[in-house]
Amino acid sequence: MSTLHTLRKGLHVARNMGWRYIAFRSAYELQRKSGWLKKRFPQAPPFRQYLSLEEWKAQPVQFFFQSREQITFPRQPQPALQERYRQLRNGQLSFFSGPLRNLGTAPNWLQNPDSGHVYDGSRHWTIVNDYSSQAGDIKFVWEKARFAYLYDIIRYDYHFGEDCAAYALEEILSWINTNKVNCGPHYKCSQEISLRVLNWTFALFYYRNSPALTTAVFDKIQYAIYWQLHHVYNNIHFSRIAVRNNHALTETLALYLGGLLYPSLPGAAQWKAAGKQWFEQEMAYQVYSDGTFLQFSMNYNRVVIQLLTWALRLAALNGETWSSRVNGQASSSLQFLRICMNDSNGWLPNYGANDGALFFRLNEQHYRDYRPQLQALAAILEQDAGFTDIYEDVYWYGKAPAAQQTPVLRPGDACYQFPAGGYYICREPDTLTFLRCGVHKDRPSQADNLHLDIWYQGENILLDAGSYKYNTDEDTLRYFMGTASHNTVMLDNYDQMEKGPRFIWYNWTQCEHAVLYESTYEYIWEGLITAFHHVGKGIQHYRRICKQKGRPVWIIEDEVRRKPAAVQMHQRWHTLSPQRLQWRAHDGAGNILLPRQQPGRHAALYGIMEESSEIVFTTPHNKIITEITVL
Repeated sequence: MSTLHTLRKGLHVARNMGWRYIAFRSAYELQRKSGWLKKRFPQAPPFRQYLSLEEWKAQPVQFFFQSREQITFPRQPQPALQERYRQLRNGQLSFFSGPLRNLGTAPNWLQNPDSGHVYDGSRHWTIVNDYSSQAGDIKFVWEKARFAYLYDIIRYDYHFGEDCAAYALEEILSWINTNKVNCGPHYKCSQEISLRVLNWTFALFYYRNSPALTTAVFDKIQYAIYWQLHHVYNNIHFSRIAVRNNHALTETLALYLGGLLYPSLPGAAQWKAAGKQWFEQEMAYQVYSDGTFLQFSMNYNRVVIQLLTWALRLAALNGETWSSRVNGQASSSLQFLRICMNDSNGWLPNYGANDGALFFRLNEQHYRDYRPQLQALAAILEQDAGFTDIYEDVYWYGKAPAAQQTPVLRPGDACYQFPAGGYYICREPDTLTFLRCGVHKDRPSQADNLHLDIWYQGENILLDAGSYKYNTDEDTLRYFMGTASHNTVMLDNYDQMEKGPRFIWYNWTQCEHAVLYESTYEYIWEGLITAFHHVGKGIQHYRRICKQKGRPVWIIEDEVRRKPAAVQMHQRWHTLSPQRLQWRAHDGAGNILLPRQQPGRHAALYGIMEESSEIVFTTPHNKIITEITVL
């Protein structure tokens, strides 16, 4: 690669990400390589009792509940929960809310169960490579160490009346004994550290009065909690400047809650004050005015909902408040996801990056079902999410939906527009039509502008292929992150944007115009984006969609303006039900186009690739008009 080409790419990154980002990353890398960063994070510091068990119990701090004995909502000993608990005791864990992996009853916390690679637990975290092709996707190492499975143990304990305190605490101690402070892969990511502390805290309060929570056990846990929060605080600007996404929200909230719930720890007051200020700043930047989220991802938007649930509820229980802006953003985010939801099962389009994250699972619903999390936040906001059932989450948070609450959905509305995030949704009794046409002032993770998602009678007829993995071979990464896995247009084999290393895209697509409106018989979307800068100058993609009211019929017109004559135009569709779809298509010259059906790939769950069908229409001209009917 020429020096000029490299310089040009660097300028693209600087223009997109900003010089503050470039300066910070450069300085951070210099600190890492020089060893200065390593000195700020001491390896295996000597043990110290920062907080005794008696002092912790005496703190005037309110959690969702104070102990197991305080919880009184009805017990429901469900077989699925019992089976998951049995699997856990046999060393089997669901990864990324998907299939089980057998880790054994004495798992190696440092081994990647996907690649088999074992990390060196004695190496300082700053020299651990988290994007090694040999080690594989580091998320497979982090998944169990996040300790989200503690919720299955605790819920089994509660619903089946079987004391699991010793088991839960032994799991925590096993991790602590294996992972020295600031060493190995589990100190590489401050978000993982933050979630681990929050999940341990949930377990500590639940087992507060258990004989298994001895002074010796608590001493080890408080030491580990202190140093993990110390790590998050001292590395927070990496997430706030270099990453600037749900990681920063999680970490700043963990600092606030760490200071709130462990006020006797050294530095707790500083963590709490800074964490609160930073969380409000991150919310102001990351959550747009219409409730959409800068990562352009349904699942990461749900992550925000879950974090807000903890933030609002725990602050209120302890007599504290957030800014009116945070409360407004919580309400707007709730409304956005509720509008995108398929009512029959609570699923949303699999749009945007999706790594299987479900931070606090407190129910028996499917991972893709957003209803429990939306209902919990709605209850805290005193709103009605519009669900018939009451899900378990609200009870764990000490709330319950009440009558006469403000409805989240506007009765009778069909068309919803979220221009800040670039989402245009139409809801009918039998259909959900979802179009993305967005401006990118923040880093896009996928080349998917003008993606169209269609649901009919609860089935995702035309779908987004998902994410699969964040670290795999280059061809697979490009497919799932690129335009090919979305229901939009490609030119030859070019993505809408030019792919750079890892999560970098050059020449971000930008919305020039977008609108959703209705006529007497149709709902109509129009969207225009600039795209394919690396293919030719001034290229625009215009998409117009007409949806017949009350019928499962859509007419999609795609036009690529200033398309180079030498490249082919491909209109791509992804489905699991090709037999249910009827196609009629022609190009701008009036030529009838026949669909080419070919094998496709999709990942409904992170790390699991499955077969799908791709339907492709191709023309040398610059326009394709397709009528899609669901049979």
